[in-house]
Amino acid sequence: MCSTMAPEASQPDALLHACLALSRQARTQRGAALARTLDRLDAALRGLAGPAAPAAPDEAVIELDLAGYLCGWNGAAERLFGYTREEALGQHILFLYADDDDDGKIAELFADAGGAGEVRRRKKSGAVFWLRLTRTPIVDAAGDCAGMAVRLSVPREPLSEQDKVRLHARIVEDSDQGVLITDADERIVSVNGAFTRITGYAPAEAIGQTPDLLRTGRHDADLRARVRAAMTAREPWRGEIVGRRKNGELFPQSLTISAVRDEAGRLSHTFSLLSDISVHKDAEARMQRMANYDSLTGLPNRFQLNQLMTQALAGARRSAGHGALLVLDIGRIGAIGDTLGAETADQLLVAIGRLLRAALRDADILARVEGHKFVAALLGIDKREHAAIVAHKLLAALAAPILVDAHSLQVGARIGISVYPEDGLDVASLFRYADVAAAKAQQQTEPGYLFYREEMNQRAKEHLRLESELRQALAARQLQLHYQPKVSLRSGRIVGAEALLRWQHPLRGMVSPGVFIPVAEESGLVLELGGWVLDEACRQIGAWRDAGVAMPTIAVNLSARQFDGQLPARIAAALDRHGVLPQQIMLEITESLLVRGAEQVIAIMNELVAMGLALALDDFGTGYSSLAYLKKFPISTLKIDRSFVVGLPQEENDCAIARAIVTMAQQLRQEIVAEGVETVEQMRFLRGLGCDQLQGYLFSPAVPAADFAQMLREGRRLSFAA
Repeated sequence: MCSTMAPEASQPDALLHACLALSRQARTQRGAALARTLDRLDAALRGLAGPAAPAAPDEAVIELDLAGYLCGWNGAAERLFGYTREEALGQHILFLYADDDDDGKIAELFADAGGAGEVRRRKKSGAVFWLRLTRTPIVDAAGDCAGMAVRLSVPREPLSEQDKVRLHARIVEDSDQGVLITDADERIVSVNGAFTRITGYAPAEAIGQTPDLLRTGRHDADLRARVRAAMTAREPWRGEIVGRRKNGELFPQSLTISAVRDEAGRLSHTFSLLSDISVHKDAEARMQRMANYDSLTGLPNRFQLNQLMTQALAGARRSAGHGALLVLDIGRIGAIGDTLGAETADQLLVAIGRLLRAALRDADILARVEGHKFVAALLGIDKREHAAIVAHKLLAALAAPILVDAHSLQVGARIGISVYPEDGLDVASLFRYADVAAAKAQQQTEPGYLFYREEMNQRAKEHLRLESELRQALAARQLQLHYQPKVSLRSGRIVGAEALLRWQHPLRGMVSPGVFIPVAEESGLVLELGGWVLDEACRQIGAWRDAGVAMPTIAVNLSARQFDGQLPARIAAALDRHGVLPQQIMLEITESLLVRGAEQVIAIMNELVAMGLALALDDFGTGYSSLAYLKKFPISTLKIDRSFVVGLPQEENDCAIARAIVTMAQQLRQEIVAEGVETVEQMRFLRGLGCDQLQGYLFSPAVPAADFAQMLREGRRLSFAA
């Protein structure tokens, strides 16, 4: 049952809540009697709720029982909804609800406190509209809730039609978007100020024209089709197109086209909203360039290269096409930056990029992937050899000095080449293989190129494995020094020895220096190895001295990496540590050292000589030293490289070179040692030239320390007999 609060003590809100709590049993018992007591209940309601304003002539009043069925329907309701009284009475209130009002609440019965609100309802024609709804509960004589009286009215417009027209016109005119309105014949009938600012066309110039005055000729047929589709469709068309201003300038614009129809559904007008998005497009383009292009040279970066190469490789898989990837490692950029400054180095890189780009075809890709490394992708070649032709062109482009400001700068390049599909069909593998080949090309003395081979990859892995094992060898004392005697060509006696590093690997056996020394040079281990060799040679000389063996001078090889300002101090420390005299050590250097900052090298050499150490130039004739510089270096010994000895005395050129070296050394008052002497004929020829010493298998290979000491004790000599 509903609450039985006394009518005189209740307010309408309290009665509403009481009605909502009414039990199903009470509603059922009332049944058919409700219709006969409506007038009486209405009077009671008015008495409880207080004086109420009479319904306006256009205000619909409907009455519901507690189950939501209509039992009252006035003339204004007939006019508002289109249903007659006979059609409406007995229907459930839900038949007036719009299809999408499915939240499960019946606003006429279960509303929030306050009894009023706005709702959407549906007319007999199907039109959906908004109504203002007011609810008042109906109670019977016993105070029980018997139903609900509902007043419905169309909400009043806050603006008059005239005010609305003025307001809308103001909004359109002040909008940042250009507005263009055309009639059914596609003639412009109105534009706003933003349209004039964006396009340059004043209203007088645009009205009466068609929108074709903004079109560029590009994709216009497609655009017209889209516009006509928007004119016939229910939804507007939105997109981005390129427009044309009055001055002929093209600009990107965002465009929305909508159709306007009359009451009969016929097209009457179209209106277009357009915005100039040049700034947005420029910002987007800048961000794209930052993400995909090198900021210094403007060339594609590694990310963009990957994108373009991935597309090219996908096409190559379908068409069985061929191509190549060239990694160019540009030399001397770091040295130039250190000497002339980073700005000059940057300008040089820009110039290099232009030269390389000019040497390639338009279809080829040139990218800068890091500091001094460029990549050229040849997306279409007929055969492998064509990549070599392009590599030659790129090297030739960098052969001449490059003018940057007032500097004429010389650079070179080493190029590694991988080919697809032979070497692979994914970007990462091709780049890695070309990089391996470029690193291998760095070992060449002249700028050049190398193709990748699988054995290169295996050698690279072997290189890393050797480096790791060499570090372990230093710690595990697997290294040792052997000594190759130097013999006088006058007396035949041993007058010295060269300390040569050997590696006794626990699994591989004796590892050749030609295998592990290059690994040490590339990895930087040569500094640690060189320090160990110097210290071990001094230790062994000290041990021989303590054993009573009179030792001649021992030569120790120095790497160019060891030759720095701290070298004299490091050598002095080793000599002091083992009590060795400087005269017992000769330092052997190679010609490659002489081309590195001559003045600094000479200063270090002079300091070493002042300490009492002798200097020998090893492998003479194989490097690039200038004879003009040679006389400036405090070198006491020249060693003729074995490559010039092997052909003696049969090879005329070798004979001429050996003769020239000996003559020059004699003029410079330097001692001459010939390396790699293996035959009596070679020995006799060199002796006849006036060579001072020989070193080679004719007398002895390099031997362990104990064997060398035994040779000295026995007084072993070289025999000059036939």
